[in-house]
Amino acid sequence: MNILADILSGTILFAIPLLLVALGGMFSERSGVVNIALEGIMLVGALTSCLFLSLMEKAGLHGMHPQLLAFLAILIAAVTGMLFSMLLAFAAIKLKADQTIGGTALNMLAPAVAIVVTWAIQGQGQTTILIPGWVRITQESLGMATSQDFFSRLIFKSLYLTTPIAILILVASVIILYKTKTGLRLRACGEHPQAADSVGINVYHMRYLGVAISGFLGGIGGLAYSLAAGSGYQSTVAGYGFLALAVMIFGNWKPLNILGASLFFALFKIVGSYAGSIPFLPKFTNVKSSEYIYLMLPYIVTMILLILTSKRSRAPKAEGIPYDKGGR
Repeated sequence: MNILADILSGTILFAIPLLLVALGGMFSERSGVVNIALEGIMLVGALTSCLFLSLMEKAGLHGMHPQLLAFLAILIAAVTGMLFSMLLAFAAIKLKADQTIGGTALNMLAPAVAIVVTWAIQGQGQTTILIPGWVRITQESLGMATSQDFFSRLIFKSLYLTTPIAILILVASVIILYKTKTGLRLRACGEHPQAADSVGINVYHMRYLGVAISGFLGGIGGLAYSLAAGSGYQSTVAGYGFLALAVMIFGNWKPLNILGASLFFALFKIVGSYAGSIPFLPKFTNVKSSEYIYLMLPYIVTMILLILTSKRSRAPKAEGIPYDKGGR
């Protein structure tokens, strides 16, 4: 039962960054802007928030309110990601540049900036920013008696503040997208911006808003991934931004579908990590470097499912097309 609790706990832990980043991509693409820069947004969001946590640890300020500092780190990640995403928004909306090329450029810029900043603060060659252990929410930190039963292990083995916040963001995303005027206008700008403009909706403003939300959520997703990885921030998110794009497409740009897709892909990642402890899985003992076979699972599954579901995916009709106010 312990291994099952660990697998389920790990699945939730690694599903959270996928969920957050994919929801961010959804808001951007629903407004009509393709956000390929999610990987770079995750990197810069994780960079600033992990630096903040590390500095708080060195300053010894974490003693009284560790989760308040964790919440501040989440806000820092969100704001940083949002500001970085504005580079894409300016290029795509104001300059009408190719959105895919703009996003790719930001993905190339982000790791270079992360390494330069990390070296400038920690010293040349010091690329890892260690994340303090007090960020994790434990039974002790909540004043509860320590227990190792199934549910305690499931909930508290890998619990961070990003998990409840991600759940709240998911609920808010459903409400905003389907129950508010802002959500209706956002979707209209991604489907038929000329029609939206004809009824007085400012398409440019809505697209800026969509990209800003994607940056906000992508930055938090970067911190969530660094917490899940557990080895500290190393100027990489291991392709999670691109995997989140696959989750968004597989989820058909719908929040609840994206939640299911995030859990699905995260499960395969965890199964790959725990493959040696799961008795009914083949061991491939006669295969050289067999330990990498299961680690490839989430990426192989991603490609297969995208091939199988691509025909049924319905992207917003106007995504990736710069809006020309004079065009009809």
